[in-house]
Amino acid sequence: MQHTDKPRRGFIQGLMATAAGATLAAPALARPVAAAVPAVILDSAKWAPRNRELIAAMIAKHGITSKTYNPKRKPYAVFDWDNTSIMNDCEEALLLYQINQLAFKLSPAEFSAIVRQNVPAGNFAPDFKNAAGKIVDLESICADLDSDYAFLHANYKGLAGSRTLEDITTTEQFLDFRAKLYFLYEAVNDTHGVNVGYPWVIYFFANMSVSEVRKLAEASHDANLGMSLVKAKFTSPASLPGKAGVITASHSQGIRLCTEVATLMDTFRNHGIDVYVSTASLEDVVAEFATNPKYGYHVKRENVLGLRLEQDGEVYKNAYRKNWTLNWGPGKTIVIKQELVAKKGYGPVFVAGDSDGDYDMLRDFPETAVGLIVNRLKKGKIGELSKAAADALKEANPRFLLQGRQESTGNWLPVETTLKLGKTAPALLG
Repeated sequence: MQHTDKPRRGFIQGLMATAAGATLAAPALARPVAAAVPAVILDSAKWAPRNRELIAAMIAKHGITSKTYNPKRKPYAVFDWDNTSIMNDCEEALLLYQINQLAFKLSPAEFSAIVRQNVPAGNFAPDFKNAAGKIVDLESICADLDSDYAFLHANYKGLAGSRTLEDITTTEQFLDFRAKLYFLYEAVNDTHGVNVGYPWVIYFFANMSVSEVRKLAEASHDANLGMSLVKAKFTSPASLPGKAGVITASHSQGIRLCTEVATLMDTFRNHGIDVYVSTASLEDVVAEFATNPKYGYHVKRENVLGLRLEQDGEVYKNAYRKNWTLNWGPGKTIVIKQELVAKKGYGPVFVAGDSDGDYDMLRDFPETAVGLIVNRLKKGKIGELSKAAADALKEANPRFLLQGRQESTGNWLPVETTLKLGKTAPALLG
């Protein structure tokens, strides 16, 4: 984030003038000082020039420098979190961190129930095969996970045993558990959709308090910020095939802060535009990222909207919150209407997202002047909006903007095109 040194220079110059006061006459009357116009700080090294200009124009039109600005009717912006406000997905990173730390408060019986909870029985999608080429089914992989977790629970000192984490994570049972639980997460989502998969993965926080989950999330965020951005692979041991056989799971390792978004959030707030986050991760997991000062986003806790679990006091239960819409896709629009439009009377002036989960909120509000799409070269519904943005690259007032990034570093690029991890040439559309 850039900061001006003018106030500091002015202070030093004032001290110098005071020191020379014996020979300087003070003015009879001080002139009134005009209120400073807040700067629009968007890094020209990271923003596509056209995007930068259009967002600055939007701020000028709707922010506090506008003649029509009404502080009682403050405009607001809504940002997706994973892969929009940061590089990669903090909920997926937390799942792997939770596995690696064996940070569960579940008995073997509770784990066995949750791992199957609301997941339809039978085979997964054809892509989810074991090393022998056989499609994996729910009961086979869950039986293997039951056996692994029972061993880990009985032996790890953080659960019911006496062995250290360093020791227990070298065992075949742990290696099998890590590979198969992450494989199962991917299989559930790709086969049955996020309406099943996104609540399912947060049920593993059952019996943990909100503060425990937030502490775990912070540790995961910190660890992942220090990791390299690579596609990590985990293969279960050939010596422990179990019922599901040998499988391989892959994970996009590492997270990066997106300072371009953090600076844009600050600029919005400085110009009287409120900032909200809409996420399909557990609300408290993202709140620990978005509100913690050390990460630099400075979002208010009450301005983070995400997935919610039922609670017994401060303790999470393995049940999705009643009467709280799954905050993904059409659900994001529903939550914004319920929590923001119902109170304010109008929709967001700006929305940012990257995936099909953001498609609806990017396009559903007539008040939205700009929909910013972080270009991940995705197909599907977000691909349709990305194409609309690409087709409008020469238009004066486009509805949607594409912003490129380099996935090997997590940095935004001053172009609309994106350079995918492992690729050598950038692309505009997927």
